[in-house]
Amino acid sequence: MSMDRRRFLAASALAAPAVTLASAGTASAGADSRGGGRRVVTASDQLAADGWRAFRSRKVGVLTNPTGVLADQTHVVDSMVAAGVPPTAVFGPEHGFRGTAQAGGSEGDYLDPRTQVPVYDTYGASVDKIAGQFTKAGIDTLVFEIADIGARFYTYIWSMYYAMQAAVRTGIDFVVLDRPNPVGGRADGPMLDPAYASGVGRKPIVQQHGMTVGELARYFDAEFLPGDAGGRLASLEVVKVRHWRRDQLFVDNGQQWVLPSPNVPTPDTAYAYPGTCLFEGTVFSEGRGTTRPFEIIGAPDIDWRWAEAINEAGLPGVRVREQYFVPTFNKWVGEVCGGVQVHITDPYRFQPIRTAITMLVTAKQTHPDVFAWRPDNFIDKLSGSDRLRLMIDAGAGVDEVIGAWRSELAAFNSRRERYLIYR
Repeated sequence: MSMDRRRFLAASALAAPAVTLASAGTASAGADSRGGGRRVVTASDQLAADGWRAFRSRKVGVLTNPTGVLADQTHVVDSMVAAGVPPTAVFGPEHGFRGTAQAGGSEGDYLDPRTQVPVYDTYGASVDKIAGQFTKAGIDTLVFEIADIGARFYTYIWSMYYAMQAAVRTGIDFVVLDRPNPVGGRADGPMLDPAYASGVGRKPIVQQHGMTVGELARYFDAEFLPGDAGGRLASLEVVKVRHWRRDQLFVDNGQQWVLPSPNVPTPDTAYAYPGTCLFEGTVFSEGRGTTRPFEIIGAPDIDWRWAEAINEAGLPGVRVREQYFVPTFNKWVGEVCGGVQVHITDPYRFQPIRTAITMLVTAKQTHPDVFAWRPDNFIDKLSGSDRLRLMIDAGAGVDEVIGAWRSELAAFNSRRERYLIYR
């Protein structure tokens, strides 16, 4: 562990306040625009209100990150310790348990200075290694408590899947403390071809899966674990969210936004991400190194023509604005880039994947001398196959590209139906 991280974590080692029934109950107060006057109550807030009694007789490991918080912003691990139900171990995904690492990084193994709970680094670890961590920690239950943002290439769901495989191998119970999908319950986009499986998509689900992590766990347990792990989980328990519906977005949930990773600073970023993350597979900056990643997109020598072409498409719920910026890290560091900022005018009508496909097609049309895919064809891993790249290179239009995955999306919608919890 580096001295900088040690200093950062030690500086945050403050006494965690106890969670009482009254304080947890505040999660059910207030009203929202689509929730029938009832604010969403996460699984963690329900268990915290009961003093984490459900875990008192278990040796619990918690796979979590900074999004694992209660309505009062207390982290669940700190809350459990304060309630006298400390977890046996914590397991950190990409960016780490306390969130000090950038994209593609993690915090390593260490003793959390605030709670004195050992932390194990699972990011990039094999199933064998994770199973070894579970055995070393001596846990009998693995609890998953991380906020997803609904895209296949967001790595936390694959951390969950590897942990599920490790749980099968070690015979431990698996519990998901569910949270709403902040971008809603609608599925969209192409299916992953297993030949293109990677860290940004390990199993065949569509690009915007429209499921909560609890629903995904049910899907993974039945559809994938028998083939990959030789059987299903000994026990899978999903603690449900109260008062969430599939047509609700984050704005309806009555919750405060906690960055699920360093480059998703706002709910608008999350709404855009299932589409505009595709620009990671191009030479364009996807906005890392700016204050609005995945909303600001561009590259050197891009001018106003791109913004005009995107807006001429009449995309629902969004307008783009001509934007110039200088990234401070990642692609095009220190160079002036031209491009667009995505402004979501109506998140309920906004279609992130159609928007991103329109942006890709028009970028190639207006600036063919600038637009290019990354030389490693990372776009194929993000989109789930080489089809998107080959179709755009061949001059296909937006409707043609989107139409290519219509049947596989319909099949996924039908298949996932039996695993859905919320309506």
